[in-house]
Amino acid sequence: MPAGIAKVAVLSPHPVVVEGFSAMLSRHHDRVEVIDLPTSFDDLEPDVVLYDVAALADGDGVDLDELVKATASVVLAVARDLRPDLLGRALSRGVDGFIPLGAGEEELMAGIDSAMTGWQAGDPGPDPVVGSSTSEQRSHRLGADVGLSVREARVLSLIAQGRSNDEIAAEEFLSVNTVKSYIRTAYRKIGVHTRSQAVVWAVQHGVETDAER
Repeated sequence: MPAGIAKVAVLSPHPVVVEGFSAMLSRHHDRVEVIDLPTSFDDLEPDVVLYDVAALADGDGVDLDELVKATASVVLAVARDLRPDLLGRALSRGVDGFIPLGAGEEELMAGIDSAMTGWQAGDPGPDPVVGSSTSEQRSHRLGADVGLSVREARVLSLIAQGRSNDEIAAEEFLSVNTVKSYIRTAYRKIGVHTRSQAVVWAVQHGVETDAER
């Protein structure tokens, strides 16, 4: 797990689920800070979001789509044994992994630690994110001075041009999870926390936005 405290948000239509997970996480304040999910993704994004799949039972999943497509947060579905169909829907929408609703404290923290490893597609060993089953290969030269890889620089350039995570994945022939992995590592290297900050950084370092073209 990288240095620093993981910022974790819990999203569920059931307050008891939010309270239960938050209580377990709060006992590990040296490793985790429980935060509210921001109302705008110009605000600080959580490192990890625990997303209760029950939210998909009556909703259209727009909130999950936004988390997957427009943030660099690792999204872990909270799976319910009696509704495997909802987990299937969450996985099909691109969540990074999943943990069971009945997960104990040790399993929960293992999931958070797994999500925070910083592993990227192409690194040695399997993807450590709990429940993850997707990964792609990783392979011009923005940010070389701060250690950006070719792919990280390309992804930042596309973000500055207004592309969504899905659009970047399609254009670069990557999975959405892989795109998000590049975004997270790029954010750390350039010292930003939000998509809008990344756009400002990229423009300041010579990337043209769509508006400038």
